[in-house]
Amino acid sequence: MENITAKIKDGMLYLMANGRIDSANSAQTEALITKLVDENKGLGIIIDADELQYISSAGLRVVLRLRKSHPELKIINAAAEVYEIFEMTGFTEMIPVEKAYRKLSVEGCEAIGQGANGMVYRLDPDTIIKVYLNPDSLPDIHRERELARRAFVLGVPTAIPYDVVKVGTGYGSVFELLNATSLAKLIKANPEKLDEAVAMYVELLQTIHGTTVNPEDMPDMKAIVLNWADFLKDYLPADKWQKLHDLIDAVPVEHRMLHGDYHTKNVMLQGGEALLIDMDTLAQGNPVFEFASVFNACKGFYLPYTGDMNAECFMGYTVQTSFDIWDKTIRLYFGTDDEARLAEIEDKAKLVGFTRLMRRLIRRQGLETAEGRAQIEYYKNEIETLVEKIDSLIF
Repeated sequence: MENITAKIKDGMLYLMANGRIDSANSAQTEALITKLVDENKGLGIIIDADELQYISSAGLRVVLRLRKSHPELKIINAAAEVYEIFEMTGFTEMIPVEKAYRKLSVEGCEAIGQGANGMVYRLDPDTIIKVYLNPDSLPDIHRERELARRAFVLGVPTAIPYDVVKVGTGYGSVFELLNATSLAKLIKANPEKLDEAVAMYVELLQTIHGTTVNPEDMPDMKAIVLNWADFLKDYLPADKWQKLHDLIDAVPVEHRMLHGDYHTKNVMLQGGEALLIDMDTLAQGNPVFEFASVFNACKGFYLPYTGDMNAECFMGYTVQTSFDIWDKTIRLYFGTDDEARLAEIEDKAKLVGFTRLMRRLIRRQGLETAEGRAQIEYYKNEIETLVEKIDSLIF
């Protein structure tokens, strides 16, 4: 059995090493590598050591000779034992060598949350893991870790991942959250404590929005929302689309932190403290953009709704509870029980929220089904009605 196979990806030749490379097979291995390299001239070379169990001095000399002809050579996915060989022999000082990621399975684990980019599972009472949907997610993982670190340094209570692991063909981030539970689960188990839960929810949200960030550190949410609106240009009447675009464009640029996907499954309770998770949507901007996502999570996804209000929604509690959370959240956050003021706030959040949902559904081939077309038409009618009555998105 050959212990070197090859694949080409993104203009690179990957030499997939497996088993052992030692004095017994080093000559055969080198001949095979030479053949594969000659057949793929002009490509950079990466040795993927994911399945490599051992490499002797004879195997190391094969790698050295390959490096002389290909100075850009690097080694990835080296298991701890193999990495130690490279390190002890000084190879890590000559060639970039990346350790393999620890492998974990989420089979049988409780799913405690889902975001746009991944699923969150509980591995054990002390540990949770976010598994990314995109198998090529390493850049996203490192970006999210950096965003979480920045938020933590600025005083926002958040869980920071301490490890990146391999999960099947993809990757995940591991967090230590000792006996933590999501706010969604707390609300489901203790509906009588809804007001207390919403108070924690709003307090954390106000902490986030009260945090000023460096303009270079986080994406501009206004630019993202303008992209949502621009997508709808061919789906809305020209005058209505222009008004929508102008309303968003008129929102002043602000450097206030926004979570971007704030809902009760992304708030974890640990020792009485509320911690924020799922930080890949972290951004900066005006809170109206945040409340659009809060509205969608609590209410927008269920409109128009004609089913049983006591049916369980995505968050695990009833649809009616989800609607109540929205109502209690805006009353507490804005400090008002004025129904006209509350209706104004909801309309502005709904306009931005439905802009996102209409775009989302169209991009997910919603126009190809009768149900999807009906939902898109509902969003369209609501957007057209709202842009007629709204003159500013500022709360």
